[in-house]
Amino acid sequence: MGARPRRRRAPAAPAAAAAAAAAAPGPLGALLAAAALLAAAAGAQQSATVANPVSGASPDLLPHFQLEPEDVYIVKNKAVSLACRATPATQIYFKCNGEWVHQGDHVMQHSTDRGTGLPVMEVRIEVTRQQVEKIFGLEEYWCQCVAWSSSGTTKSQKAFVRIAYLRKNFEQEPTAREVSIEQGIVLPCRPPEGIPPAEVEWLRNEELVDPALDANVYVTPEHSLVLRQARLADTANYTCVAKNIVARRRSTSAAITVYVNGGWSTWTQWSGCSTTCGRGWQKRSRTCTNPTPLNGGAFCEGQNVQKTACTTLCPVDGAWSEWSKWSVCGAECTHWRSRECSEPAPRNGGRDCHGPELDTRNCTSELCSHAAPGAEDVALYVGLVAVAVCLVLLLLVGVLVYCRKKGGLDADVADSSILTAGFQPVSIKTSKADNPSLLTIQPDLSTATMTYQGSLCPRQDGPAKLQLPNGHLLSPLGAGRHTLHHSSPAAEGADFVARLSTQSYFRSLPRGNTNMAYGTFNFLGGRLMIPNTGISLLIPPDAIPRGKIYEVYLTLHKQEEVRLPLAGCQTLLSPIVSCGPPGVLLTRPAILVMGHCVEASVENWSIRLKKQSCEGTWEDVLQLGAEPCTELYYCQLEAQACYVFTEQLGRFALVGESLSMAASKRLKLVLFAPAACPSLEYNIRVYCLSDTQDVLKEVIQLEKQLGGQLIGTPRVLHFKDSYHNLRLSIHDMPSSLWKSKLLASYQEIPFYHIWSGLQPFLHCTFTLERLSPSTCELACKIWVWQVEGDGQSFTVNFNIAKDTRFSDWLVPDSEVGAPALVGPSAFKIPFLIRQKIISSLDPPGTRGADWRTLAQKLNLDSHLSFFASKPSPTAMILNLWEARHFPNGNLSQLAAAVAEVGKQDGALFAVSEAEC
Repeated sequence: MGARPRRRRAPAAPAAAAAAAAAAPGPLGALLAAAALLAAAAGAQQSATVANPVSGASPDLLPHFQLEPEDVYIVKNKAVSLACRATPATQIYFKCNGEWVHQGDHVMQHSTDRGTGLPVMEVRIEVTRQQVEKIFGLEEYWCQCVAWSSSGTTKSQKAFVRIAYLRKNFEQEPTAREVSIEQGIVLPCRPPEGIPPAEVEWLRNEELVDPALDANVYVTPEHSLVLRQARLADTANYTCVAKNIVARRRSTSAAITVYVNGGWSTWTQWSGCSTTCGRGWQKRSRTCTNPTPLNGGAFCEGQNVQKTACTTLCPVDGAWSEWSKWSVCGAECTHWRSRECSEPAPRNGGRDCHGPELDTRNCTSELCSHAAPGAEDVALYVGLVAVAVCLVLLLLVGVLVYCRKKGGLDADVADSSILTAGFQPVSIKTSKADNPSLLTIQPDLSTATMTYQGSLCPRQDGPAKLQLPNGHLLSPLGAGRHTLHHSSPAAEGADFVARLSTQSYFRSLPRGNTNMAYGTFNFLGGRLMIPNTGISLLIPPDAIPRGKIYEVYLTLHKQEEVRLPLAGCQTLLSPIVSCGPPGVLLTRPAILVMGHCVEASVENWSIRLKKQSCEGTWEDVLQLGAEPCTELYYCQLEAQACYVFTEQLGRFALVGESLSMAASKRLKLVLFAPAACPSLEYNIRVYCLSDTQDVLKEVIQLEKQLGGQLIGTPRVLHFKDSYHNLRLSIHDMPSSLWKSKLLASYQEIPFYHIWSGLQPFLHCTFTLERLSPSTCELACKIWVWQVEGDGQSFTVNFNIAKDTRFSDWLVPDSEVGAPALVGPSAFKIPFLIRQKIISSLDPPGTRGADWRTLAQKLNLDSHLSFFASKPSPTAMILNLWEARHFPNGNLSQLAAAVAEVGKQDGALFAVSEAEC
């Protein structure tokens, strides 16, 4: 702002200076006062000139301000500074609220204007909060500058000094609302009182709302936020923010929900009449999807299905009339008769008459001419004889081909698809003369097919031992080395099966069952797996006699399909599994793998392996922990699975009998609820199932059909043989949003229903009702516990409309590989290296370096007696390792164990570079 020059009397400046000087303390004040009085006397002599200036004196000699003080705010306890600058000026002083500021509080600076040469003077003072508070409430605190020159005085504008603040509470805050789509919304906001007045801005889900970027939004001068037309994207939390130089305040967030009321779709076409004859009904339907209710919007009113009566004419099937009379015998020696489909004729979709409409027969009469047999009849007879001779020759050729093929399949090693079902075509030749115990494999990659030469599986019967190199025993070959490759069993396809289908031992099995796996195997062995159940069957190499081909199946039975009688405290601990065909000859035990739900301990359980006989009765074939009554069966029980060695295929199950009340089974607790909830009712299903993979798979498949979703991480509960029931209850549900329809304080599942194991899964349902259709958040606790036993608690907190945190559990991970693996592709250990390990460790070694040491390294030394009862203990150990570690087994660990055995006897192994 420009200065407002005013003429003043000359003595005013010295008098003010004297007053300011007198306020200074001590001798300095007296000296300043004397100087001021001297100046006053000099000024009195010139008073006539200043008070009554000479006509024509220039007003430009009055001071004018180059810098004037401006309004300022005191923030907290920080002092503020006021400044002014004038020219030409000999003195400048501040006056605040009509009182002169002490001269000692001024900070002065003198300079000269370079353009005019006139003196320039600048003055600053500081104003503290205490100075302003002294007059707080009386009037506003203000200050202005007064400048003197030889021509008079000039006053600056007033600068007001105020204490800045911003109160905490809003005078009006926005409130939560539910509005229909395309409806206008006004969110009021009156910020807290403050100096300077607060500026207002809006946040939507903590992001700044900028009306310049969204034409649907604007802010009124009264700071209200206006949404012209509500959109689904406007559903959010809105917060009003007020701020000035002192502080920043936030209002309570207001939740705005934009809902959509449902609307009916158009009616579908009328359905066909429900009956094909007589009176029935037909219907049409519509859905509440135009639009679908959203965010608690109202559901459509009215019926979604309409029915109406209809009448359908009954179909009439046609029927034949009586045959007409025979016609006269014609020249062709035939006569005929006819009938019509007219008694009644078919109508209204009825069926036509079945059978011939015309009947013709041979006849004789005077009109019939009989021709003698001639050349045409002779030619016909000759042709028939020739066709018969050809058929006989073709039959003989077929028999000869069949005999040759059958003879080829019975050979030990043949150029046939039996071998290629397990390997890629390679050429195996005899070893060099200087080392007859080695095998050298030279694959010819330039040809598509080759034959095997020599013996495929040589055994080292002599005492010769081979040195184990430092390299990894089971590691893949480096560059330039040769190895034995695996191939897919599908490479041979239908031709392989067709060639074997004529054998007497080839069996046909039902196809398409998801709980069944099957495959065709020979002496190379293989593996069957039922996906996502933990059930598999390992057929080791040489378990099937050479020259034989078996089609083997593996089936998981639902317990309602197979009756397994249980006595006393017995309980089913595993799924019921069949492998077959029963009665086939196995020269080495196959290994059946299946899960179980027992917390095994010798003092608490008596566990038996049961097998169903051909007559349908169940027999105990093995008691775990006791001496086996036969060498046909053996069982390795681990924490989650059991491994059954069997030389006879059949139907098996694991049954336990508790010996004390401390015996317990593992139950898996799983919570499901509907993925969609169109009504006010909402069901939570709590499943209690045996802790095996196959039961979990069955429950997941059931819930997929019901449209359920998982709402909590599954938990494990240890259910004891204490005769106490299992209880389930729901707690801590917000009563303002939900209510439970459960009449009692808990639900209960009887002990024997769970303990028998004949029902693999049981469930209880908690039916809840939400008090408002807009309620989507569900928070509660579900407790599941055995009376005087173990218990689990689920904390449920999710959105029933869109929460999918646990959806991954509904898609169990698929097991690696196909359900049937044939030949070497079914095993982790390469075939030739396996044979080398077996031939080296089966004979007793010096210093105990044989299969017993390998069993100890693999923590299998508790089964030494079983391994020793078999012709090849090492093969049993490797078979068990394959069953336990497929498909993710670590060959490095096995190789390290074998290497440690080899270190105990330096001459234990001799492995050629081609084999390693």
